[in-house]
Amino acid sequence: MVAGERAGVDARLAEARLAEAGLVDARLVAPVLAWYPGAARDLPWRASDRTPWGVLVSEVMLQQTPVARVEPVWRAWLDRWPTPAALAEAPTADVLRAWGTLGYPRRALRLAACARAVVEHHGGALPTTEAELRALPGIGAYTAAAVVAFAHGRRAVVLDTNVRRVLARTLGGQGLPPAHLTRGEQSRADAVWPADDARAAAWSQAVMELGALVCTARAPRCAACPVASSCAWRAAGSPPPTTAPRTQAWTGTDRQARGRIMAVLRDAVGPVGEGALTAAWPHDAEQRARALAGLLADGLVARAGDGYGLPE
Repeated sequence: MVAGERAGVDARLAEARLAEAGLVDARLVAPVLAWYPGAARDLPWRASDRTPWGVLVSEVMLQQTPVARVEPVWRAWLDRWPTPAALAEAPTADVLRAWGTLGYPRRALRLAACARAVVEHHGGALPTTEAELRALPGIGAYTAAAVVAFAHGRRAVVLDTNVRRVLARTLGGQGLPPAHLTRGEQSRADAVWPADDARAAAWSQAVMELGALVCTARAPRCAACPVASSCAWRAAGSPPPTTAPRTQAWTGTDRQARGRIMAVLRDAVGPVGEGALTAAWPHDAEQRARALAGLLADGLVARAGDGYGLPE
């Protein structure tokens, strides 16, 4: 192929991509943006007085945790530690007690480490770029993109489970997205995201809300969906997913044992002996020992004389 022919092919491909992007915008982006203002939940981390730090805290807390459980803890946390500098000075035991029963308490330790890094490397002000945010302890691609979009109103491709599911169904005709994010999903999302900062940030919030409230994993409310008429999954007859929705087992697991041990230590006013831990998880001594060892290794529990306590 000579240079002139190659240039012609490239131009036609570019025109086709633009046409496809325009079609997706008209059939997906625009209707969802129009739907969002009347459907959006009134959440404190979306308020006009939100701070970038408050947004970051909310995103860390919301990982694998329902909004209803997060909201009261988020409010109390921000009242107590409204800035990274405030959290950076907090004793670890106080941080873990404030985290309470949100689960996955290592997230609390990561937030505290993040706060210390912000103070040490950024003068206490949360950085504003995805690259700088991702360099902070415990901040991954999703959280960095969410802060850029939701706190700063700039274009960032925010891909959580809800968004991936909406795009898999509406554009890919799949009941559920793959278990792990693929390059194809990332590329498709980048092509869908509006180029304009304000519109892209609004789309990030709107498509996430659609997945959380309407296009849910197990019982999608297609009759209430603003894009049901152009959904590829609906057009294909809503075929069952090739991958099952992920479920988090709890009863009888090491996670439950860890939670019981942490609950005892959070409520204690001093070191706790083996007897109290046995009472907290009497079912399986080997499992109890394994859970305690994991908590010690993760820095969530510390030895205190002949007993155990939260790290100071």
